[in-house]
Amino acid sequence: MKILISNDDGYQAPGILALADAMSKIAEVVVVAPERNRSGASNALTLDKPLSVSKAGNNLYFVDGTPSDCVHIALTGLLDYRPDLIVSGINQGQNMGDDTLYSGTVAAATEGFLFGIPAIAFSQVDKGWSHLDDAARFALDFVKHRLDKLASPYLLNVNIPNRHLAEIKGVHLTRLGKRHPSEPVIKSADPRGNPIYWIGPSGAAKEAGEGTDFYATEQGYVSVTPLQIDLTNTDLLAKLSKDW
Repeated sequence: MKILISNDDGYQAPGILALADAMSKIAEVVVVAPERNRSGASNALTLDKPLSVSKAGNNLYFVDGTPSDCVHIALTGLLDYRPDLIVSGINQGQNMGDDTLYSGTVAAATEGFLFGIPAIAFSQVDKGWSHLDDAARFALDFVKHRLDKLASPYLLNVNIPNRHLAEIKGVHLTRLGKRHPSEPVIKSADPRGNPIYWIGPSGAAKEAGEGTDFYATEQGYVSVTPLQIDLTNTDLLAKLSKDW
């Protein structure tokens, strides 16, 4: 098996190093990741400048671009083979509910899915990297044992509680929950007195009932949410069709 690994925390982040080490036990692994933290980059591709790829070690590359750039370059120019699986993460902090629209971790997996390759995004629920080795061991077990019957390609979003592996209660298949709107921007000033704005924190969970990713992880389970790309509002499409 050949696995391509990326993330949005950067190629030196503990999460991607732990994930690459775990996956190397079952596959030939190559890492192509951003040179710095690109959290919140979503599915952006860099179209206004050329991108540089640098080698940091054996099968370890970093790109001065977004997570989507990394996977795109790997699949269309850097690698001379087609990976069997794309794995993104392990992200520092959850990617649940509306987070999936902004997440570079999910975007890296999505880019692979768009090329017809199975893809998984792994995140830890809480920041700080606590129990990271346990999360990496779970990711390895998940890839080894749970995917052989899925139709390919698939896109899975996986959130792992920061717990010892033995304390994780199991896996729940979930739908995305929903957050309240984000907190207001934080207004400040640069050294010259010009106004600057920091994007505020994500909103708290709004729809977090049973069956959602928020609920599952709060109860101590890993949430696994299958994702799709089609954004068509089929209900509205049907209603509009009656008038045309």
